[in-house]
Amino acid sequence: MGRRPGVSGFLGAALCALLLAVGAPVLAAPVSCAMDAAVLTGATKAAVTRFRIELATTAQQRARGLMYRETLPQDAGMLFVYPDEAPRAFWMRNTLIPLDMLFIDAAGQIVSVHENAIPGDDTPIASGGKARFVLELNGGQARAHQIAAGSILSHPLIESGKARIPCAP
Repeated sequence: MGRRPGVSGFLGAALCALLLAVGAPVLAAPVSCAMDAAVLTGATKAAVTRFRIELATTAQQRARGLMYRETLPQDAGMLFVYPDEAPRAFWMRNTLIPLDMLFIDAAGQIVSVHENAIPGDDTPIASGGKARFVLELNGGQARAHQIAAGSILSHPLIESGKARIPCAP
Protein backbone atom coordinates (compact mmCIF):
# COMPACT_ATOMS: atom_id res chain seq x y z
CA MET A 1 0.00 0.00 0.00
CA GLY A 2 1.52 3.32 -0.94
CA ARG A 3 0.99 6.46 -2.85
CA ARG A 4 3.64 5.91 -5.49
CA PRO A 5 3.09 2.44 -6.94
CA GLY A 6 3.92 3.58 -10.45
CA VAL A 7 4.73 6.58 -12.54
CA SER A 8 1.52 7.93 -14.01
CA GLY A 9 0.90 11.33 -15.55
CA PHE A 10 0.33 14.20 -13.19
CA LEU A 11 -2.87 15.94 -14.22
CA GLY A 12 -2.21 18.98 -12.07
CA ALA A 13 -3.72 19.91 -8.74
CA ALA A 14 -5.53 22.95 -7.47
CA LEU A 15 -3.18 25.41 -5.81
CA CYS A 16 -4.66 26.20 -2.44
CA ALA A 17 -3.91 28.30 0.63
CA LEU A 18 -3.16 26.57 3.91
CA LEU A 19 -2.84 28.29 7.24
CA LEU A 20 -0.98 26.41 9.93
CA ALA A 21 -1.85 27.80 13.30
CA VAL A 22 -0.81 25.99 16.39
CA GLY A 23 -2.74 27.24 19.40
CA ALA A 24 -5.01 29.48 17.29
CA PRO A 25 -8.79 29.09 17.10
CA VAL A 26 -10.11 26.72 14.46
CA LEU A 27 -11.35 28.62 11.41
CA ALA A 28 -13.78 27.45 8.77
CA ALA A 29 -13.82 28.50 5.14
CA PRO A 30 -16.15 27.71 2.25
CA VAL A 31 -15.04 24.98 -0.12
CA SER A 32 -13.31 26.42 -3.15
CA CYS A 33 -11.18 24.39 -5.51
CA ALA A 34 -8.99 27.40 -6.21
CA MET A 35 -8.27 28.62 -2.69
CA ASP A 36 -9.20 26.41 0.27
CA ALA A 37 -8.16 27.49 3.74
CA ALA A 38 -7.10 25.17 6.53
CA VAL A 39 -5.93 25.67 10.08
CA LEU A 40 -3.77 23.39 12.17
CA THR A 41 -4.48 23.69 15.88
CA GLY A 42 -2.19 22.41 18.62
CA ALA A 43 -1.44 23.18 22.21
CA THR A 44 2.09 24.51 22.30
CA LYS A 45 2.52 27.53 20.03
CA ALA A 46 0.31 30.45 19.01
CA ALA A 47 1.59 31.41 15.56
CA VAL A 48 0.15 31.39 12.08
CA THR A 49 2.14 30.34 9.05
CA ARG A 50 0.71 30.35 5.55
CA PHE A 51 1.36 27.48 3.17
CA ARG A 52 0.28 27.16 -0.44
CA ILE A 53 -0.87 23.61 -0.92
CA GLU A 54 -1.76 21.54 -3.92
CA LEU A 55 -4.57 19.02 -3.56
CA ALA A 56 -3.92 15.46 -4.71
CA THR A 57 -7.43 14.02 -5.00
CA THR A 58 -7.25 11.51 -7.86
CA ALA A 59 -5.38 8.21 -7.89
CA GLN A 60 -3.02 9.61 -10.55
CA GLN A 61 -2.28 12.76 -8.54
CA ARG A 62 -1.70 10.77 -5.34
CA ALA A 63 0.58 8.30 -7.18
CA ARG A 64 2.75 11.11 -8.54
CA GLY A 65 2.74 13.28 -5.44
CA LEU A 66 5.86 15.42 -5.20
CA MET A 67 8.10 13.04 -7.18
CA TYR A 68 10.74 14.50 -9.49
CA ARG A 69 10.54 18.00 -8.03
CA GLU A 70 13.94 19.47 -7.30
CA THR A 71 12.60 22.18 -5.02
CA LEU A 72 9.50 23.06 -3.03
CA PRO A 73 9.03 26.60 -1.74
CA GLN A 74 9.21 26.81 2.06
CA ASP A 75 5.60 27.98 2.15
CA ALA A 76 4.27 25.11 0.00
CA GLY A 77 3.03 21.56 0.43
CA MET A 78 0.63 18.92 -0.87
CA LEU A 79 -2.55 17.56 0.78
CA PHE A 80 -3.43 14.01 -0.28
CA VAL A 81 -7.16 13.33 -0.02
CA TYR A 82 -8.38 9.72 0.04
CA PRO A 83 -11.95 8.46 -0.35
CA ASP A 84 -11.73 6.46 2.86
CA GLU A 85 -9.91 6.23 6.16
CA ALA A 86 -7.35 3.41 6.27
CA PRO A 87 -3.77 2.70 7.31
CA ARG A 88 -1.50 4.48 4.80
CA ALA A 89 2.13 4.02 3.83
CA PHE A 90 4.22 6.34 1.68
CA TRP A 91 7.72 6.02 0.30
CA MET A 92 10.19 8.48 -1.13
CA ARG A 93 11.01 6.76 -4.45
CA ASN A 94 11.81 9.38 -7.09
CA THR A 95 11.31 12.13 -4.51
CA LEU A 96 14.27 14.48 -4.55
CA ILE A 97 13.64 16.65 -1.46
CA PRO A 98 13.25 15.73 2.24
CA LEU A 99 9.63 15.88 3.40
CA ASP A 100 7.62 15.91 6.61
CA MET A 101 4.51 13.70 6.37
CA LEU A 102 1.49 14.43 8.55
CA PHE A 103 -1.00 11.54 8.64
CA ILE A 104 -4.47 12.84 9.48
CA ASP A 105 -7.67 10.96 10.32
CA ALA A 106 -11.16 11.67 8.94
CA ALA A 107 -11.94 14.01 11.85
CA GLY A 108 -8.83 16.11 11.15
CA GLN A 109 -6.66 14.88 14.02
CA ILE A 110 -3.01 14.21 13.22
CA VAL A 111 -2.37 10.51 13.86
CA SER A 112 1.38 10.71 13.37
CA VAL A 113 4.16 12.87 11.99
CA HIS A 114 7.18 11.53 10.12
CA GLU A 115 9.91 14.16 9.95
CA ASN A 116 12.54 14.56 7.25
CA ALA A 117 11.81 11.52 5.11
CA ILE A 118 14.95 10.67 3.15
CA PRO A 119 14.84 11.45 -0.59
CA GLY A 120 14.88 8.34 -2.80
CA ASP A 121 14.28 5.89 0.08
CA ASP A 122 11.96 2.97 -0.79
CA THR A 123 11.32 2.09 2.86
CA PRO A 124 7.57 2.36 3.58
CA ILE A 125 6.61 5.10 6.03
CA ALA A 126 3.50 3.89 7.84
CA SER A 127 0.77 6.14 9.20
CA GLY A 128 0.62 4.34 12.55
CA GLY A 129 -3.18 4.38 12.40
CA LYS A 130 -6.06 5.09 10.05
CA ALA A 131 -5.60 8.20 7.91
CA ARG A 132 -7.91 9.90 5.43
CA PHE A 133 -5.51 12.75 4.60
CA VAL A 134 -1.74 13.15 4.35
CA LEU A 135 -0.08 16.55 4.31
CA GLU A 136 3.47 16.74 2.94
CA LEU A 137 5.60 19.75 3.79
CA ASN A 138 9.27 20.55 3.38
CA GLY A 139 11.42 18.59 5.80
CA GLY A 140 11.74 20.43 9.12
CA GLN A 141 8.47 22.35 8.91
CA ALA A 142 6.64 20.16 11.45
CA ARG A 143 9.34 20.76 14.05
CA ALA A 144 9.67 24.46 13.18
CA HIS A 145 5.94 24.98 13.73
CA GLN A 146 5.64 22.49 16.62
CA ILE A 147 3.20 20.28 14.74
CA ALA A 148 2.70 16.92 16.45
CA ALA A 149 0.34 13.95 16.77
CA GLY A 150 -2.89 15.15 18.35
CA SER A 151 -2.89 18.50 16.55
CA ILE A 152 -6.07 19.19 14.58
CA LEU A 153 -6.38 20.17 10.92
CA SER A 154 -9.55 22.11 10.14
CA HIS A 155 -10.28 22.28 6.44
CA PRO A 156 -13.48 22.51 4.37
CA LEU A 157 -12.98 18.90 3.25
CA ILE A 158 -12.92 17.76 6.88
CA GLU A 159 -15.58 19.97 8.48
CA SER A 160 -18.42 18.26 10.32
CA GLY A 161 -17.14 14.80 9.41
CA LYS A 162 -18.49 15.12 5.86
CA ALA A 163 -15.18 14.88 4.04
CA ARG A 164 -15.50 14.69 0.27
CA ILE A 165 -13.17 14.90 -2.67
CA PRO A 166 -13.44 18.17 -4.58
CA CYS A 167 -12.51 18.92 -8.17
CA ALA A 168 -11.99 15.29 -9.12
CA PRO A 169 -12.76 14.53 -12.77
